[in-house]
Amino acid sequence: MDPHAVQADPAFSDAERDAVYRCIFSRRDVRGQFLPDPVPDAVLARILRAAHHAPSVGFMQPWDFVVVTDAGVKRRVHDAFRAANAEAADLFEGERQAAYRALKLEGILDAPVGIAVTCDRQRAGPVVLGRTHMPDMDLFSAVCAVQNLWLAARAEGVGLGWVSILRPDEVRAALGIPAEVELIGYLCLGYVRAFLEKPELETAGWRSRLPLRDVVSFNRWRARNGDEPLLDHLE
Repeated sequence: MDPHAVQADPAFSDAERDAVYRCIFSRRDVRGQFLPDPVPDAVLARILRAAHHAPSVGFMQPWDFVVVTDAGVKRRVHDAFRAANAEAADLFEGERQAAYRALKLEGILDAPVGIAVTCDRQRAGPVVLGRTHMPDMDLFSAVCAVQNLWLAARAEGVGLGWVSILRPDEVRAALGIPAEVELIGYLCLGYVRAFLEKPELETAGWRSRLPLRDVVSFNRWRARNGDEPLLDHLE
C-alpha cells in the first residue's frame, strides 16, 4: 500500500454535505422514547465501526466498547444510576430540585442495547505522541469515539442516550472493567417512537442553547470586536 496515497474523491456533494449537517443538528439525547425492537447486528456493527474510526492522539485508539444486552447486567447498571441520581438530586434545592426529579435522565432498562465506552490509558505505553503535554488527550479521543457513534446511530435512525449519572466503580464491577480503565460513559441505544424537535432539557426549561456569537472570540479569550466580518454569519 502506498503510504502517500490520497483519497480519490475527497469532495462531498451538496447533498452529502447537507446530510452531515442534518445528522449533527437532529442528533438528540434520548431518554424515554425507546422501542423494544432489536437493533440488527449489521446496523450495530456499522455504528461501532464508525466509533472505531474516531480520531485519537498518537493513533492510540484507547477505547473499548462493551455491548450490553443481558437484562441482569442492565439492572446492575441501573442500580448504579439510581444511587447516583438520588445523590445528584440532593445537590439542587427548592424548585430546581423538583424540576430535576421530574426529568427522565436515562433509558437503561428501556433500550434494547447498552454500550459502555472505556479508555485504556496504558494502551500505547507510558509516552504517547501528542499526549506529552496534554495528558488527558486520550480521554478526549475516547469522547470523539462517542460522538462518532452517536452521529452514526442517528444516521441509522437509532436513538442514543448518554448516561453520565452513574457510580463508575459499580458500573466497572457490573461489566468486569479493570480498575485502571476509565469509564467514559454508558450509552443506551435503540429505535425510538420519535426524535424530538429540540433537546429535551431545552424543552423542559432546564437550559437554553447559548447564542453562537457569545462563545466565539477573536485572537484572545473573550475578545470580540463588532467589526469582525465573521460575526455577521454567527446568528
